[in-house]
Formats: sequence, C-alpha cells, structure tokens
Amino acid sequence: MGKRRIEKAVKIATKAHEGQMRKSGDPYISHPLAVMKILQDWKMDEDTIIAGVLHDTVEDTELTLDDIKNEFGESVAFLVDGVTKLGKVREGMKDIDTYLPQTKDNLLRLLVATGADIRVLIIKLADRLHNLRTLSALPPDKQKKIAKETLEVFAPLADRLNMGRLRVEMSDVAFSYVNPKRYEELKNLIEERNRSAEKTLAKIEGEVKELLGSEGIKFELSGRVKSVYSLHKKLAKYDQNIDRIYDLTAMRIIVEDITTCYLVLGLVHSLYTPMAGRIKDYIAMPKQNGYQSIHTTVITKDKKVIEFQIRTKEMHDYAEHGLAASFYYNEQKLTESYKQGKIQHLPTNLLWITELQQAAARLREGKKVNLDKLKLNLFADKIFIYTPKGDIVDLPNGALPLDFAYRLHSEIGGHVTGVKINGKMSSLNTKLKHGDIVEILTSKTQTAKPTWFSKIFTSHARNKLKQQLGRAAEIIPKMTPPKPKK
Repeated sequence: MGKRRIEKAVKIATKAHEGQMRKSGDPYISHPLAVMKILQDWKMDEDTIIAGVLHDTVEDTELTLDDIKNEFGESVAFLVDGVTKLGKVREGMKDIDTYLPQTKDNLLRLLVATGADIRVLIIKLADRLHNLRTLSALPPDKQKKIAKETLEVFAPLADRLNMGRLRVEMSDVAFSYVNPKRYEELKNLIEERNRSAEKTLAKIEGEVKELLGSEGIKFELSGRVKSVYSLHKKLAKYDQNIDRIYDLTAMRIIVEDITTCYLVLGLVHSLYTPMAGRIKDYIAMPKQNGYQSIHTTVITKDKKVIEFQIRTKEMHDYAEHGLAASFYYNEQKLTESYKQGKIQHLPTNLLWITELQQAAARLREGKKVNLDKLKLNLFADKIFIYTPKGDIVDLPNGALPLDFAYRLHSEIGGHVTGVKINGKMSSLNTKLKHGDIVEILTSKTQTAKPTWFSKIFTSHARNKLKQQLGRAAEIIPKMTPPKPKK
C-alpha cells in the first residue's frame, strides 16, 4: 500500500506542477521529487514522504488542502499546511539587512506556528537542502541571502535535532556562498594537511586494526575530516592557529555495544599516549542535542597527534541523522491528543519540542503566547542537571538552584531551604553547570519569599513564584487601619 500511495502523490504533484519551471530551467517537479528522495534517505515515515512530494502544491498550484485530505488523509494535509504556513511567515522578508537581525525572532514565531508536528520542520530542512544544492541557478543577491539565512537558522536547527551530516553539508555549501574566498582557502588547507598526513594515518589505521583484531573485537574503522565551516569557527577560537586544532582529522571506531566502547578506549590508550584533559566521555554525559561518543586525543609513537571517536552503530546513526534516525512517528496517527501537541516519549534532549507543541496548542485555542518569555533550546544553550536519583532536568544556561527546584515541582520550589551541588552545601545564587548533581533541601515550614526573584533566571520559576506569593497574600486577612482621631 505504501509504495502505491507515494506513486499516487508523485502523479498528482506532477500534474499539479505541469508547465512550471525552476530558475535552473528544470521542470518544477524535479524539486519535490528531490525532497522526497532526501526524506526517503532519512528513512522518514510514509506520510512525511508524501507531504514532501506535495509540499509546494497548495501555495503554487490549484490543488487545495481539502483535495490532499481527501486523497491522503488528515495527517498528510496537516503537514502540507504546516510547510505552507512556514513559507508564508517568511514572505516579504526581501531586504537581507533588515531581515537577518530579526531572524531568530522570526524563526521562533514560525516554529511556534508549526510546532504541533516536528515533521514539518524536517520537511522544511529537506526542502532547504535541495535549494542549497541548486543555489548556483539563482542571482548572487538571492544566493547570499539564502546562504546567510541557512547559517543563522537552518544549520543550527539541524544541529539541535542532532542531524550532523545535514548540518555539515548545509553549513559548508552556505559558507561557500557567504565567504567564497575564505571557503576555498580553508578547503585547500584541509586537503593539504590531509595529503601530508596520509602515510601517518595509514600506519595508525594498520596498528589499530591489528590490535583490535587480535582481541577478537568486531569493529568498523574510518577516517573523519573536519568540515570547512567547523574549521572556520574553531580557528576563530584559537587565534587562527591551526596547530592548536587536534581534531582536523579523526579516526572513528564503531563497535557493537557500550561495554566494547570503553574496552576499545583502554586498548587505544595502551597503544598510544593519551593527552591530559583531552578525553571526553559523551556516552556517560551526552551533549545537549543527544550526541553520544567517546573522544580521546592521543600522541602516537611518531609524535603525531590524532583524535579517536569511539561509539556504537546506534550512536553513529543518531550522530549522522539525529531525530530522523530514531523517528517515532512511523505508526502514530493524528489522534486528538496528538493534534493538541501532546506527543509522548520525547528524548530528554528534545524537550524544547514539547515547549513548541504547548505554545502551538495555546495559539490554536486563541490564547496569547509571550514569545519573549518562551525559552527554546534552539538558540539558547541548555544544560542538563541531575537529581541525586539520576533523573535529568534540562534548563537554559544561566539557571540557578531555584529554577531547578521549580522545574521539579512548584511545591518543591515553594519550600526550599537550601541546596547541595555535587554533594556540597551551596548558595541559592550559584549558577548551575552542565552535569551538576543538585539536591534541593526543603521544609514544610518554609514559604516562598519575594526576595527569591533575584535568585531566579527562568520565566517558568518566576511565574510559579508570583502565583505562590499571590495566594499567600489572599490568605493573609486584609487589615483596615483605624481612622486617625480628629
């Protein structure tokens, strides 16, 4: 049935776009077909692929949403409508100088508008990727506008969804249009460095294969070259000194399970000398976007510096394709709760999507959403904080203990007497760090205080505190002062 539905969508889209051409001179249908292929490569579900084929029909052809709903069901129509709205939000932003300073706010608005279904954003990313691949057909001013917008909006979005391969391609193609001279310079530098390192890498590869093979470990070994845009950003951190960048080329080892990851780490360290402070365990402590891997930088017997990345196949798939690799929509239909933005079992690193869905649900109910107070994980760095029992809470960077307490539960927040951070008594003014273990101390006799506003960072905690102080004021009897005697 699935293949027939997709073929039917292709047939309808081809007819709808008949006679339309792209700037490149190709028939317009070549674009939705390319988007379809990208979504298939990402192993997206059938409804998303069909919506990808039809994503421009409502805006650019005579086909209506009702037509799509009748032919393919409510879910596909819902997705096409989301992509159409997303396009309309961006209409009229012709002047790049006035548009780009507002990019993040505009994106925030369109994300909220489409936040009921993250698949809308994934279709948009596929759409943007193909537009980037065919950017040469557009005039230079359009090229630069789309490229800048990609670097500021869509590549960060791909990163937040941990779609690493997409982020790299988007960033590098966009950078080649934004700053072509610098792009070519860095591209040539990377190629030159890799050529000079070929013999060294071949030797290291042979040594590692021999050692892991002798231990009977099943593994895949490959090289990873740093992308041009990543190098550009990293050089800015290190005063343009490329000799301080140790992960220009990395060896990637993919194994069957987590236990083997740590076994391989030990074997690599028995072969080469690990550099102090250069071991990063993103398996035990994943990055904010859910990325997991062990990174270690070592010095070889020939005094060469090389980074190793060790991970499982599942971690590698997630690092490459992110949310699309572990997609949970395949069997899910558009239930009533789903339409309201209530999607269960989101990974902790994607909790910002829940914020989007809740905001979208409020908008659909005609309620106001204060976009300034809506803290999203798209642009603000998040930190993961652990409870003593190992539960994880995500908070924006800059959060304080009371923010953590109110995220756990408003009743906990309202009775805080103190905090232990990593086992030590700490001040309520202490800025929390990614990976901290935080224990909130409470007492039933303690009540919320107005002075706590200076010890709070998040709007969520601030609103909860306001509610508690308001209730407390209602409980206290209002005393009428006696009239002064004449």
